[in-house]
Amino acid sequence: MSDTTATPPAHPIQFDDAKRRLKAIFIGSVGNLVEWYDFYAYTAFALYFAPAFFPSHDPVVQQLNAATLFAAGFIVRPIGGWLFGHLADRYGRRLSLTVSVVMMCFGSLIIAVTPTYATIGFAAPALLALARIIEGLSLGGEYGASATYLSEIADPEHRGFYSSFQYVTLIGGQLTAILVLLLLQNVFLTHEQLVEWGWRIPFVIGAMLAVTAMLMRRHMHETESFEAAKATMKKKESSLRGLLKYPREVAIVVGLTAGGTAAFYTFTTYMQTFVRQTVGLSDMTTTYVIAGSLIFAAVLQPIYGMISDRIGRKPMLIFFGLAGSLLTVPILTALADTKSAFTAFLLICGAWIFTAGYTSINAVVKAELFPTAIRATGVAVPYAVTVSIFGGTAPAIALFFKQQGHEQWFYYYLAGVIFLSFLVYATMRDTKHASAMERHE
Repeated sequence: MSDTTATPPAHPIQFDDAKRRLKAIFIGSVGNLVEWYDFYAYTAFALYFAPAFFPSHDPVVQQLNAATLFAAGFIVRPIGGWLFGHLADRYGRRLSLTVSVVMMCFGSLIIAVTPTYATIGFAAPALLALARIIEGLSLGGEYGASATYLSEIADPEHRGFYSSFQYVTLIGGQLTAILVLLLLQNVFLTHEQLVEWGWRIPFVIGAMLAVTAMLMRRHMHETESFEAAKATMKKKESSLRGLLKYPREVAIVVGLTAGGTAAFYTFTTYMQTFVRQTVGLSDMTTTYVIAGSLIFAAVLQPIYGMISDRIGRKPMLIFFGLAGSLLTVPILTALADTKSAFTAFLLICGAWIFTAGYTSINAVVKAELFPTAIRATGVAVPYAVTVSIFGGTAPAIALFFKQQGHEQWFYYYLAGVIFLSFLVYATMRDTKHASAMERHE
């Protein structure tokens, strides 16, 4: 008699496990996109709302004031990194990620409803600063918890690929902000309406998206690494005290982040202002150039992540450090001299070819440095401190040099910071081959 019993599908456990991982990564990534959209909407619409908060006859001064508040949001990121890192390491990655996106919602709402300087005077920029502080706290926690979650939820052979989606969605957040800007510029509002009140719309959208992300994150799977480590965690030990046990790893995070974060915020946040004011392109053309370069950057992230899974993390970082040190000044100099939108697009994309060597894998490198019990704090705090010093200040430093008539000095500053990180890349171990991801103490 023939056996009519149906043959079970091959490797059902593996399939279900992969499906669970992909779902978790999708939900985690969507929340990350929303957080970064909210944060970058400030930069995308700064050209329109700066006059409402910083009255001046000089547009460079207005943008410098706006950039200064942008940097202020980074000053509090170490506090957010510690707060949400502690929350993630003691009570779970899911809880930390959910609370951070709720806080981002409040920050966006404050910006959306704050009256202008003409209505309430100095209280207007003060409330704007408060909103940026709230958003900075939120984002300080988001990076560490998100990097930890995506790295832990991935299987060991594909950590570089999966964790690269943190920067895919990070860049996607900025792209979403630019898409909203394009729609408002081209379809719905005039320039005068955008300056008068239309700049509030993206912050309302951001608050609504944050609520959606919060509801999705409530149902995220907790990582197996955290569940395995809970039983051995020292509940009474502060996360910062635990971090002091890993001074070498903390120093590596600081060193590898400095050049990468300065390059990232130069070729994302500052490019909007640079292309408009230095290159001299129109508002609309500037938006298209930046959007196109960001799409190119987003595509590079998973490709570079997959390459790092094959050849290791260290070669990718060395590529960024060496190319960035040598090519940053020529690229920015050529960009400042061109008047062609297409040439500007190609030059920015050229910068992304080496910058992606850092952005695509920096999250997983940091996660692979620390054991589970301290991982979120270890990733978040030294990273946030370094970003506050070198990343968030990049637009303000560039605009300060521009105001002083020495804009090219910033090009050498950026190349120098990248070179310092290159020295770290050349001497650190390759975390792919010496990972602490399986250590749960």
